[in-house]
Formats: sequence, C-alpha cells, structure tokens
Amino acid sequence: MVLQKALLAASSRPGLRRFVTGNPASRRVVDRFVAGEGLADALAAVRALHADGIDVTLDHLGEDITDRAEGERSRDAYLALLEALAPLHLGRGAEVSVKLLAFGQALPDGGTELALQLVKPVVEAATALGTTVTLDMEDSRTVDSTLAVLAQLREDHPATGAVLQAALFRSEDDAKALAVTGSRVRLVKGAYNEPATVAHQDKKAVDAAYVRCLEILMSGPGYPMVGSHDPALIERAHELAAQNSRPADSWEVQMLYGIRPVEQRRLAAAGTRVRAYVPYGVDWYAYFMRRLAERPANVRFFLRSLVTQS
Repeated sequence: MVLQKALLAASSRPGLRRFVTGNPASRRVVDRFVAGEGLADALAAVRALHADGIDVTLDHLGEDITDRAEGERSRDAYLALLEALAPLHLGRGAEVSVKLLAFGQALPDGGTELALQLVKPVVEAATALGTTVTLDMEDSRTVDSTLAVLAQLREDHPATGAVLQAALFRSEDDAKALAVTGSRVRLVKGAYNEPATVAHQDKKAVDAAYVRCLEILMSGPGYPMVGSHDPALIERAHELAAQNSRPADSWEVQMLYGIRPVEQRRLAAAGTRVRAYVPYGVDWYAYFMRRLAERPANVRFFLRSLVTQS
C-alpha cells in the first residue's frame, strides 16, 4: 500500500515524468501497457484482439488540460478514431472510453459545461457508427461532475457507459442509482490516491466493497462490465451471472491491454464476453504510473528493464 501511494503520487511529479518519458528503457515496459502513440498503432491492436475474439474499448490518452484548444484536440482525436473504425464494421465490438478531464472538465468557470459540449459530438459519432462511449471515472473530486454529464448524455444516448470505483464509499449508492434498464456500468477497484475520508484504504475492504457493488449491478436490469484481473472476482462474477440467469451477452469482463492476455483469450474462448481496454497516444505517463501502482510485479518488470538497458 505504501508503494502504491508513492507511485500514484509520482504520477503528478513533473521531474519524474521527464525522467521516465525521456528514458529509452521505459518504452520496453510502456509497450506492454500502451498500444502505441499513433492511430495506426491503435488500429493494429484492435485487429489483433478481434482475431482472438476479444472486443475493445479505446482510450486516447490525455488528462488535465489547460485551455479549450487542448480539449478541442481531444475531441478531434476521438472523432478521427471513430472515423478510422468505421471500415472495420465492428459495431460495439469496438467502443471508446473518454476522460472528461481531457475535455476541459477541471477548467475554471464552466469546466463541466465545456466537457459536455466537447464530448457530445464524440458520443453522437459513436452512436452513428453503431457503438458507444464510456465516461471514465477519475479521482473522487470529479464524480459528481462526471455523473452530471452522463445524465445529460443519456437523454439522447442511453447506452453511454459509466464507471464506478469500488474503493469509494459512495459507490454502492451510485451502483443502486445506475443499475437500471439499458445502463452500462464498468466496475473497477479504483487506481487513484484517495484520502481515508472518502475511500477504503485496505485491500480486503476494497475487495469486499467490489463484491457488494457487483452484486447490485448483476441483480439489476442493466449491463455490468466487470473491470478486474482478479481471478476470484471474475469467478464471483460468473457465479452471480448464473444466480441471476444472465445470458452471456448481458454482461462482460474488461481487462487492461497487456495484462493477463492469455487469460483474456481463455475466457473469450470459453464463451465469456471479454473487452480489452486499449490506451494509445503520446500522453501515456500518468496512465503508466497507475499501472505500476496496481501490481508489484509491474514495478519489478519496469526496474528489471531499466537495469538490463543500462
């Protein structure tokens, strides 16, 4: 837990960011978790995963921005992505995930309204393509704003997806509110350094909260998306699906690109709908640091790569 908090804190340190992004050895590890920096790289990953029977959700990496123009660039990057996906005819086999902070959510004087304005054309384009958008959930300070944008988007695009982080105390109540017909909800443990006033700090407590939220979503009429690499939680998801007589196409397991790829293929071959979260783009540092924080094995892999390179 101490190492995790240190890595999450490091995700916002400019000095360390320059060191990691400027070190050629970092690419050996980054390439495991990030499909690449360009659109062509992302499409290559989509094709490879689709050949293995795995669906995708694509994330053009980018988080906090400083002005509207940067938010417009995020919008345009997603519109270009959706245009490039059209010839593949994958429908909901290829959807997109967006971070509202990359659309201006945190900007002063109307950030939430700006994020809604800029993300709406992306959602409209996805709907026209026969697919959808999921709004990623970031740190606890953004939850109310993100859910407000979600509610407005769902008025015309009811399939717009939400994300809940089980670590947050509030997520059980949010799960109850979102577990409605047509609602798509990705449940994750949470990868942000949250204070004890708003989030569980102990792994066992987070796991228990995850199961409680999962039980709510699986027993409701919505479409649960089980965002986890934990074998015990995935097994529990299968048990709950059976208990609630859920057909295979009424829920899915989501895993990060590069994490447990063999298990992703095994689950898909066994009949579970599996979707890989595929990030791409040049602004990969914060995402990468959160992946290191999630598993000690990722840190060892990173350090071993640095030593080998040097």
